[in-house]
Amino acid sequence: MTQRASQLSPQPMDALWMPYTANRQFKSAPRMITGAQGNYLIDDSGRKIFDGLSGLWTCGAGHNRPEITEAVAKQLATLDYAPAFQYGHNLAFELAERLAAMAPSDINKVFFTNSGSEAADTATKMARAYWRQQGQPTKTRIIGRAKGYHGASWGGISFGGIGANRKMYGPAMESDHLSHTLLPQNAFSEGIPAQGANLADELIEMVALHDASNIAAVIVEPMSGSAGVIVPPAGYLKRLRQLCDEHDILLIFDEVITGFGRTGDLFGANTFDVVPDMINVAKQLTNGAIPMGAVLTRQFIYDTVVDAGGAPYNIELPHGYTYSGHPVACAAAMASLDILEQEKLVARVAELSPYFEQGVHSLKGMPFINDIRNLGFAAGFTIESYPGEPARRPFELAMKLLEKGFYVRYGGDTLQLGIPFTTEKSEIDALINAMQDTLMDAHGMKKTG
Repeated sequence: MTQRASQLSPQPMDALWMPYTANRQFKSAPRMITGAQGNYLIDDSGRKIFDGLSGLWTCGAGHNRPEITEAVAKQLATLDYAPAFQYGHNLAFELAERLAAMAPSDINKVFFTNSGSEAADTATKMARAYWRQQGQPTKTRIIGRAKGYHGASWGGISFGGIGANRKMYGPAMESDHLSHTLLPQNAFSEGIPAQGANLADELIEMVALHDASNIAAVIVEPMSGSAGVIVPPAGYLKRLRQLCDEHDILLIFDEVITGFGRTGDLFGANTFDVVPDMINVAKQLTNGAIPMGAVLTRQFIYDTVVDAGGAPYNIELPHGYTYSGHPVACAAAMASLDILEQEKLVARVAELSPYFEQGVHSLKGMPFINDIRNLGFAAGFTIESYPGEPARRPFELAMKLLEKGFYVRYGGDTLQLGIPFTTEKSEIDALINAMQDTLMDAHGMKKTG
């Protein structure tokens, strides 16, 4: 396998149009992964590379967990697929019950999707359906947030707030965006920043502009991961919850990155002590082994839509996916949640987060570091740009780190870390030391001491 991967010719490589990738650059110098184990990826030369982003925020329990492999193999040999419409299978109901029990407060209904993008589309469609069945069909507008990421679907790029994901495609769904909370006065905050809760009051202005009778929902990430780990200020999300309640607007938390342990809690909602009306999850749900997502929603939303369904044989919500609640994905999710609970990985993240925080903030003062942000096992670094080329230096630094055996994410003007929940202190030390060496080398400095 390794030998074959390393000998791919340009022709078969050319057939693949790679997602969110500089295809020309990659195909001129491929970075091929042929295996993975624990906290490490393995490339086509057999090198072990520390997985500093847990895959894509997906593999917190480490790679190739035998418990998940066994569960998937057993399920494939028993029930490889069941029709998702008008029929069910036991594991989907069991997983839904388990997720409902884990979710905060009365968030106790589960709708399965295949990804975070689909979860975002599903939650916002549910919001519109809820208001229509409440007799308020004009409540359709979705409010997102600048620098927010909600996937790559038409809906996701509409109420997502990353310009590079939108500009190529022209008009999509009409949407408005609250300001982001990346404030200069909060630079180098350790954990939750102190200033900026007042930015939630921008929702008041949007209500004044559109009237609440036209606004269905606000969708935000508790922590904006893909934009560079932007942690909201203390009190910001509570204020947003208060305003949504005052104006009869649903609040959706996109927890595709924060769900199931990343912040040191089961959900970002727990970290910030705020109960939204819906929570979107994916990624860590199956530890990245099989694509799967879900929308977790409060009882009253389900009741409103289902109770207005008319005759019992009517479909109350005409929405779903061929692979919703796929049996093999359900098996992977159940095994992943078993690992999370049995190994107390969420508590482990909470326990080691201060050590990780100390490590990442030790890079303050290093060349090219303009800001550092962190929460749980996530950290983002704003990198000083070349004139007119904000994405170039993060790419160059990430490639140097890869040469040293460390995979980190580069995006926009940031570097991002999302280390596995199973990371040891020695691995944190090695990662931080490699980052320090790389930054100093890039600046032509010599390490002393």
